[in-house]
Amino acid sequence: MDLIWLTSALNDFLWIGLSFALGLLAKRIGLPPMVGFLGAGFLLSTQNLVDKDLLSKMADLGITLLLFTIGLKINIKNLMRPQVWAVSSIHALLTVALFGFLVFALAALGTPLFSNLSIENSLFIAFALSFSSTVFVIKAMESKGEVDSFHGRIAIGVLIIQDIFAVLFLAISSNKIPSIWSLTLLLLIPLRHVLFWFLEQVGRGELLVIYGFLLAIGGAEIFEVVGIKGDLGALIIGMMFATQAKAEEMVKTMLSFKDLFLLGFFLSIGMSGQLTPDVIIVALLIAPFAMLKGALFFTLFVKFKLRARTSLLATINLSNYSEFGLIVIAICVTNEWVAEPWLTIMALAIAFSFVISALLNKHAHHLYTMYRETWKTFQTAERLPNDKILDMGNAQVAVIGMGSVGTGAYDELNAHYSNLLVGVDIYPKTVIEQQQLGRNVILGDPSDADFWDRVNETHQLEMVLLTLPKFSLSMAVIEQLHESGFKGKIAATAKFPDEIEKLNAAGVDTVFNMYTIAGAGFAAHVMDQDL
Repeated sequence: MDLIWLTSALNDFLWIGLSFALGLLAKRIGLPPMVGFLGAGFLLSTQNLVDKDLLSKMADLGITLLLFTIGLKINIKNLMRPQVWAVSSIHALLTVALFGFLVFALAALGTPLFSNLSIENSLFIAFALSFSSTVFVIKAMESKGEVDSFHGRIAIGVLIIQDIFAVLFLAISSNKIPSIWSLTLLLLIPLRHVLFWFLEQVGRGELLVIYGFLLAIGGAEIFEVVGIKGDLGALIIGMMFATQAKAEEMVKTMLSFKDLFLLGFFLSIGMSGQLTPDVIIVALLIAPFAMLKGALFFTLFVKFKLRARTSLLATINLSNYSEFGLIVIAICVTNEWVAEPWLTIMALAIAFSFVISALLNKHAHHLYTMYRETWKTFQTAERLPNDKILDMGNAQVAVIGMGSVGTGAYDELNAHYSNLLVGVDIYPKTVIEQQQLGRNVILGDPSDADFWDRVNETHQLEMVLLTLPKFSLSMAVIEQLHESGFKGKIAATAKFPDEIEKLNAAGVDTVFNMYTIAGAGFAAHVMDQDL
């Protein structure tokens, strides 16, 4: 047996095993697995077990796929909201000024690793700290099924604007000017119809996955060739396909691949440098600054007429530091604008901010519900029309989640309840399509505590059917129903036995296993056909 091959295989087993073990541990204590992956990276930085070139390639591909899948979900109209572009711009300016002052103040006090920082150095560090993590926020919202909620769309819009700021900084700092050939990218506009045609031809399965990789990587490479950051290319190519009917299917198909390659990103953050007591202390000093970022976000959101709940949930998602901050610091170190230890400081501060943000995200809805009256004191009298509390009218039965299962349930119930039935969905496109088909469906976030309080004040709603795609979102709605004092019946769908147990334990009156029901329905259909 080849000893070199055996050693390499054992090393791979150890670092993958360590990542799995710490990811599982993080999940068991209520944190996202990515926090465990960061911890694995810091532990692995003391050993020589991992091929760093491999991790770097995994990280690059993971970020490319992430930005591509983000692009597939982007609505340009969302970026044009003042609550997105104006808040992002004002927040960036205020954060750089405030954090720059704080960092320079620590330098003036002679704090270790701060003492040699000039005001210019302090502003570079402040700029790096101004970003929120696209990777972390998207992953956190995906796990809770909140990517398409109103506060989720606001947070993602802010992240996209921040990413654009980062790409501009990378271009300016590297003195990399787009070549004249970048104008050829305009050909993508007429060529998009050809690309759309191929998407229609690939069907489903492995060809859809390969085509997704081809678009993401090909888009990134084409932009790099003409002197533009490749990540921006992946994002733009994704945005080109956002309006296509199969965009959502492509996102779901590529989800596992994106998660796999992002493991390299989280490990590489942890392995970015050696830990020393001074580095850990400075990172601990910087980590709480993320809460100041959050306070600024919340203030700006409510001033721009968002509800307190929307502002708080978007703020909690954005209260962390970003992988782009690490890239900015790396450029600053290369250009000798800051000392090399700041790369490790930034990596550790990012990890600490992820832990803080993960804990806040876990209890976000509860934090709003518990201190609701306090949060509401910050709201303006006038608020956005699409950020108002839902009104179900005189409905007695509500179907929450109007996908294929929810639509089937709605149509079956409509014969019995007619004008007393309402559907609720978080996707604007789904709501419009359902309304065009004549169904009484409204747009809204079913985990909104304010909404359920209003429902219980009327005492009209007697039954709620949860047909949501994410189990975690179903549990969040059930929690809000109980906390608001809902006395009606609750029914929910589930896919796996452990989900059924948890739903029953949460007080759901009736739980339906979708796979079992699908089989029974199929058998009944066959019997009706007299086959």
